[in-house]
Amino acid sequence: MTIRNLKSLFNPQSVAVIGASKKPNSVGATVMRSLLQGGFDGAIIPVTPNYKAVAGVLTFPDVAGLPEPPDLAIICTPPPTVPGLITELGNLGTRAVIVMTAGMERLYDDQGRTLQQAMLDAAKPHLLRILGPNCLGLMVPRLGLNASFAHINPLPGQIAFITQSGAMGTAVLDWATTNGLGFSNFVSLGNSADVDFGDVIDFLGTDPSTRSILLYIESITGARKFMSAARAAARKKPIIAIKAGRVTEGAQAVMSHTGALAGADDMVEAALERAGILRVETIEELFDAVETLARARPVMGERVAIVTSGGGPGVIATDRLIRSGGHLATLSDDTLAQLNSFLLPNWSRRNPVDILEDAPADHYVRALQTLLAAPDIDAI
Repeated sequence: MTIRNLKSLFNPQSVAVIGASKKPNSVGATVMRSLLQGGFDGAIIPVTPNYKAVAGVLTFPDVAGLPEPPDLAIICTPPPTVPGLITELGNLGTRAVIVMTAGMERLYDDQGRTLQQAMLDAAKPHLLRILGPNCLGLMVPRLGLNASFAHINPLPGQIAFITQSGAMGTAVLDWATTNGLGFSNFVSLGNSADVDFGDVIDFLGTDPSTRSILLYIESITGARKFMSAARAAARKKPIIAIKAGRVTEGAQAVMSHTGALAGADDMVEAALERAGILRVETIEELFDAVETLARARPVMGERVAIVTSGGGPGVIATDRLIRSGGHLATLSDDTLAQLNSFLLPNWSRRNPVDILEDAPADHYVRALQTLLAAPDIDAI
């Protein structure tokens, strides 16, 4: 596992767009527009021999003509050009590149290597890190950095979202922005040829701007690195994942989409649980997780009180709490005395706090107020 040179990816002072364009809806034009509209304070450098200026910014004809190395470069050019551009950028001193180009794993160079492998070979001598290829890009809203061809600028927040699907990423961004929810980082991994889940989780695990991490997983490469990074991060921050390809047909669709095996679902389930990652099953649950993580304050302890108006729901809630690793709080004598002062005589007198089915509405209010003020209870 390494986070070497990832700072240049997540906190660049200058960004070059290789293949910047004026063509409407082209990747090069969309990336330039995203960077400019995002409000990035650093230098934005379009590189293309086709125009003297793009989006009002003067261009450089090629990488060799750049006066200094950009911290981050975004490549939007055809697959055969990418390995050579990586070599040029590495020689110049750039240490982080986003490759949006697709199809590199299916095309070959004159040495018989896939263009994706040729790209990695070109990066290796320079310790240059690559996000992608075939990715949507990267966003760091608090910096105004929208290094992507997404059509939206997300709000700043404290949730990091890492996705293998650009379409899923766009859907989550749309929903979150509509609901006023923001992100600390948005990372589209694409093919994960170099930078993968393990690298990004490791980096964001120590990022003070990130309070929680959300994952959309289709397949996991570098399982040991992933497990190590996730375990370390999950001790400090909640990590929630939705894993596609649960059934055989879904896993085959993932393999077709990403070119990687998704793995048997029971093995993935066990790995996620062991790493301390909470798995959700549906897109609706994923959206609920985003809202919960964005709006809820972090719980400072494990002592939980349950308030119910019936024994059955209290038992079900207790089962779910204990199975999820929580702990029932023990009510202190002082808390019991306060509850006794207004609840009906045959209330449960313990946690779960069963205030009884025929309790008036103000009993709910006063019970919650009492428990919220209790020093021996962390959550309700």
